[in-house]
Amino acid sequence: MKHQPRETSIHTAASSAPADGVGALRERRVARAFVSLADTMIDEFDLTDFLHMLVDHCVDLLEVDAAGVLLADQRGGVRMAAASSERAELLELFAADTEGGPCVECVLTAQPVFSHDLAADTDRWPRYAAAAELCGYRAVHALPLRLRRSVIGALSLLNTGPARADSKSTELGQSLADVATIGILQRRSIVQRETLAEQLQAALTARVVIEQAKGMLAAHSGTLTPEAAFTALRNYARANHERLSALARKVIDGTADIAAITTHGTS
Repeated sequence: MKHQPRETSIHTAASSAPADGVGALRERRVARAFVSLADTMIDEFDLTDFLHMLVDHCVDLLEVDAAGVLLADQRGGVRMAAASSERAELLELFAADTEGGPCVECVLTAQPVFSHDLAADTDRWPRYAAAAELCGYRAVHALPLRLRRSVIGALSLLNTGPARADSKSTELGQSLADVATIGILQRRSIVQRETLAEQLQAALTARVVIEQAKGMLAAHSGTLTPEAAFTALRNYARANHERLSALARKVIDGTADIAAITTHGTS
């Protein structure tokens, strides 16, 4: 199953373009992905939004159905920090809570961990494999977020059916993970008064706030799913040049224009 790119205008143009035109369009999307992930010099850098951008790029550019990020926390464990879908989020939360599965192993070993078919790996990760099946995923490729000896988390690439690791996709996925890691670590050097641990902890705290905000938006609209509510929240934040986590806090505090956010659109 191939993911339909979020950039619908690009996808529409590609569907009617010659084969070489499709390749050129994809190369431009890849280039834009690296530029956006490398741009951590801005004053209003938002780590939570940055990680969601990373998983969105992975789904757009790689042959995967979903993606997620686990980050190492200050206590030596891992926490879910971003996911491209509700089902992927549930699986990442389960992996973090049970401290098991390919992604956790990837963080601990700092090496890529692949499962081409989780049904064949139930002995290795019995609880994770069962949870993945319930969430609708059959294969996972976990790539480390690392720079030399610094391992700050793992990027998980999920497929709904058995899938072998394609060398080109794996290389591109690791490159995206690498540039994201460099961006995060670069941000630490730019903002000297903040440590990387504080940034990552802030991202984990912001995720809780965003979860509450998207639930409130979904309940208020009566029609939006939590995933659609999150998309509307993020689109509104970007359109109005607000930090995603700051806007989520406004929603919870009752100071945000909820009607404007829910009707802003999810495209």
